[in-house]
Amino acid sequence: MYRFGWFSSGRDKAARDLLEAVYSGIQRGEIEAEIAFVFCNREPGESTASDQLIKLVNRYRIPLICYSYHKFKAGKAGNQPGKTLPRWRLEYDRQVIDKLKKFKPDLCVLAGYMLIVGEEMCSRYDMINLHPAAPGGPAGTWQEVIWQLIEREAGETGVMMHLVTPELDKGPVVSYCTFSISNAPSDIYWQAIKGQEVNQIKRQQGEKNPLFKLIRQHGLKRELPLILATMKAFSQGKVKIIDGKITDSLGRAIIGYNLTGEINGLIKEG
Repeated sequence: MYRFGWFSSGRDKAARDLLEAVYSGIQRGEIEAEIAFVFCNREPGESTASDQLIKLVNRYRIPLICYSYHKFKAGKAGNQPGKTLPRWRLEYDRQVIDKLKKFKPDLCVLAGYMLIVGEEMCSRYDMINLHPAAPGGPAGTWQEVIWQLIEREAGETGVMMHLVTPELDKGPVVSYCTFSISNAPSDIYWQAIKGQEVNQIKRQQGEKNPLFKLIRQHGLKRELPLILATMKAFSQGKVKIIDGKITDSLGRAIIGYNLTGEINGLIKEG
């Protein structure tokens, strides 16, 4: 049985919805795997949202490990620099690794995990994370990605899962799907901002801009299906991570597993 590790801060409903969707997919046999554990960097009582996630995990009877990042941080003085993160922050990762040592996940999924993962954690586990852009697309938050797409007058974008590395959002592409943002109805919105500077659009409309909202809407529709399809593909051996490289079922290196047809087909059917 393929085993997934699950990392989440449980900060909002989306984090619970994702766990519910994956758990349902496992129960239906669509994802041929089990969730070996859920790790949450918040403990009971820290927030209403994470408490709801904790209740959900307990209801599913999935092994749960909670370790408060905020309490750990409060007990640390100074900010001695490490290679990529403060030393105390790396020490937190080491303690998390120790708490998870009895579990042997084949792959870990960052599902709304709001901490940057340090080098030692990346070396200990194969971990994948969602990024709201196509391979080769902009880096940054989903807001930063969309503004960059508008600035570049991009005709296409997408969503992808990538391997987590110490360099933020720079790990090898694991899976992805793409979609057009130049056809109807977005073409009308492109015309509406033609000749305007992005900073001008930000000042006048911000995230209420129709093109910005449409790009976000298209991306959101595909995020959950992509995560589910990616986990399904791993559980069936269609895609693998071997020595930090993404491969197909035969062990041949690939530049990401292209799920565009499958994901866009699901969107149209829905």
